[in-house]
Amino acid sequence: MSDGDQAVHVLYLLGVLVLVGSALVVRRIPLAQGLKMLAGWVLIFAAAFIIFTMKDEFLALGNRLLLETRGGVEQTAGGEIRIRQAPDGHFWVTAEVNGEPVRFLIDSGATTTSLSRETADRVGIAPGTGFQAMVRTANGIVMVDRGRADTLKVGTIERRDVGVHISDAFGDMNVIGMNFLSSLSSWSVEGRTLVMRS
Repeated sequence: MSDGDQAVHVLYLLGVLVLVGSALVVRRIPLAQGLKMLAGWVLIFAAAFIIFTMKDEFLALGNRLLLETRGGVEQTAGGEIRIRQAPDGHFWVTAEVNGEPVRFLIDSGATTTSLSRETADRVGIAPGTGFQAMVRTANGIVMVDRGRADTLKVGTIERRDVGVHISDAFGDMNVIGMNFLSSLSSWSVEGRTLVMRS
């Protein structure tokens, strides 16, 4: 906010206080009671003034607290994405696949980005015409179809023609794997934050 804007807000606040003070004088309220009321109004308007002038800082604080409690994406300058760890200990992110929002678990132990069958259908990824492949997962060996996403976008980081695995065995789970992470210039875990750099 510029100095001129702040001066206007201060003048506005003073004008309101003068208006309230004159209303108290006209009503012939005893001096002690009038001063108490005036002090109360001054505190109310001062609090409103502080909240209004610092609204951007309060919004930023609220967003940071939301990221801390729920996990989420914070974008910084220079193509860097910071993803807060969720309370369950994992890193979750809502990315875009072919322009559609998809909730993903980020798993460096997964070789290939994987989609549930339902998600693949929703974002328009058809299984390839080749044979199914056997893939070892944390839950054992599963059969998967192969497909390709036209685009996979996490925050401002976008990759095109990304290979994906599709299977009913994933339930409703979607996983971003190493084929996406290895395309980054770097990625690391710093405390409870996953940092991706384009």
